[in-house]
Amino acid sequence: MRALREAFGQFATGVAVITTVTAGGERAGVTVNSFTSVSLDPPLVLWCLSDRAPSAPLFLRAGRFVVNVLAADQGHLSQRFATPAADKFAGVELAGAPLPVLAGTLAHFVCRTERVYDGGDHHIFVGAVERYQRAEGEPLLFHAGRYREFWPELAIGGDRVAECA
Repeated sequence: MRALREAFGQFATGVAVITTVTAGGERAGVTVNSFTSVSLDPPLVLWCLSDRAPSAPLFLRAGRFVVNVLAADQGHLSQRFATPAADKFAGVELAGAPLPVLAGTLAHFVCRTERVYDGGDHHIFVGAVERYQRAEGEPLLFHAGRYREFWPELAIGGDRVAECA
């Protein structure tokens, strides 16, 4: 199992914190690197959460969530929301309510849970994007169990990538 996890870790990803709040006011947040866009029309995103995560019942009950895409200088937020704590939001600057939007992120997507699929030992959440916002900056990257730096000067052919089919 460890070898498979290490092989999966060879795929470099961005880092996001998924946040939510239930109708009763319970907040939850979790760090993920499983976020991806699914569709532009309709706008859909996907992320995965371990079914053993203490916050899983809250995300399943809430019906809405926010994907907060972290900037390079937000490793502290990644660590905070990846670590069990009584109140992960204590002292964290928020930029939105009632759903918790983290301040200073590169982008955030406010979503309605469209579907949740069984994915082995994970729940696969598909969300319909209701609104979003983006900012300029460098991303927080994760590869082989460590945060990595983004070096735009090494980009092949400039900073634009050809669209994939």
